[in-house]
Amino acid sequence: MRVRLFFISLAAFLGGHHVVASADTQAIYREHCAECHGKERLGAMGPALLPQNLSRLKQKFAIDVIANGRVATQMPAFSEKLTEAQIESLAKLIYSEPKKTPSWGVRDMRASQVTHFKASELSDQPIFEADLQNLFIVVELGDHHATVLNGDTFEPIHRFKTRFAVHGGPKYTRDGRYVYFASRDGWISKFDLYNLKTVSEIRAGINTRNLAVSYDGNWVMVGNYLPHNLVVLNAHDLTPVKVIPTRGDGDKTSRVSAVYTAPTRNSFVAALKDIPEVWEIPYQAVKGIPDFEPRRIKLDDYLDDFFFNQSYSQVMGTARPLDSGSGGAKVKGGLVIDMDTGKRVAELTLPGMPHLGSGITWDYQGKTVLASPNLSSGEVSVIDMQTWETIKTIKTEGPGFFMRSHELSPYAWVDVFFGPNKDKIHVIDKTSLEIVKTLQPAPGKTSGHVEFTKDGRFALVSIWENEGAVVVYDANTLEEIKRLPMSKPSGKYNVYNKTHYEEGTSH
Repeated sequence: MRVRLFFISLAAFLGGHHVVASADTQAIYREHCAECHGKERLGAMGPALLPQNLSRLKQKFAIDVIANGRVATQMPAFSEKLTEAQIESLAKLIYSEPKKTPSWGVRDMRASQVTHFKASELSDQPIFEADLQNLFIVVELGDHHATVLNGDTFEPIHRFKTRFAVHGGPKYTRDGRYVYFASRDGWISKFDLYNLKTVSEIRAGINTRNLAVSYDGNWVMVGNYLPHNLVVLNAHDLTPVKVIPTRGDGDKTSRVSAVYTAPTRNSFVAALKDIPEVWEIPYQAVKGIPDFEPRRIKLDDYLDDFFFNQSYSQVMGTARPLDSGSGGAKVKGGLVIDMDTGKRVAELTLPGMPHLGSGITWDYQGKTVLASPNLSSGEVSVIDMQTWETIKTIKTEGPGFFMRSHELSPYAWVDVFFGPNKDKIHVIDKTSLEIVKTLQPAPGKTSGHVEFTKDGRFALVSIWENEGAVVVYDANTLEEIKRLPMSKPSGKYNVYNKTHYEEGTSH
């Protein structure tokens, strides 16, 4: 799941001195901020609130964010709850250095490592009957559980507890047997779908963005917001193999926006949030363990959001505009980077805040097009991936977060995740590029994150509420088939679509 909770601060840290917060300010933080950002400001549902994580922001921007919230995020406004003085004191607090610099190294990781089941204790045959390629993992954020769902019968097979605030989407091994979860507070869990058991866990960071699994199934790479690093784990038992500090030129370090696997390249690709670089980390070795030495591709701008073409030879990226913040987008729209040469091959004309991480592709009039929703305006951009020109801008009823389709479906689905029409889903004809139907699965309740069955016959939609549901639609007739009550189902991840890198889903 890609929702970013931006709670950003005023830079009131001057001359290297600590800002000592009053007891009242500490109490305000505990009441209004700690639930999302952690009682020690180390991050939870929201990111860590420490100076090293706020380097791209001008000082005055924070007060406006705290007072008025942030568009396209779950950051609420506090202007009606707090006075101007209280808001300013909060900003000073969260931009002050903590009394103890947080750290998390290999020794800490090893101390946290837990093996629940050994390989010899687990069957190599599934303990249930179902099409193993048409299973879904449904992440339920409301009570921090996940459900294994049969994609043929739409009956739950198993429900189990996850770590707090699973984020970034679970990732499967190529055969679909194992699935890995990353939680916001750094826990990595390996789950055996055949035996329906969590087999091992380790805490790989303090505040984690997401993880990726190598195509050969041997390595897991974890991208952290805190500490500023990438962590390589042995995929079989989650033992830490290498810590890669995300350091640019000089002393500049960076959070990791996201990490991906590029199966055709036998490498991981990492987007850095605070350094204008993309890193490619090869994971194939002739003998022994790879050295995981990053290849640093220097860019003109920060890239916070990524999309790859189907061959992984090119990456498209956008920088988040930070309003009046320093380090905002220099390039309007997005960049296209050739992964072999590391050179920019095109710029994308994309207004607002395009969400390329949720982009999809399909064949349109003999050419491949990319379609992306927009986090700040009601539109979907459809782009020719040869000329990189925008073919059409499809107007929607509000900003969207998730877009999905399937190679065998005539339709692309996009939500209206933000704003007054958050309960709607648009269905777009991929041939005419027109909205042919607008669904309203649960009036007044947020709808989002469409995912298809492996054959593209059915589309599953989340009702993003604590007392929510997964709604199953016939993907051709657009009629509702079934509704399964669930606790804030944030995402549904089909084994086949994810392991075959289906063009209609994110990777």
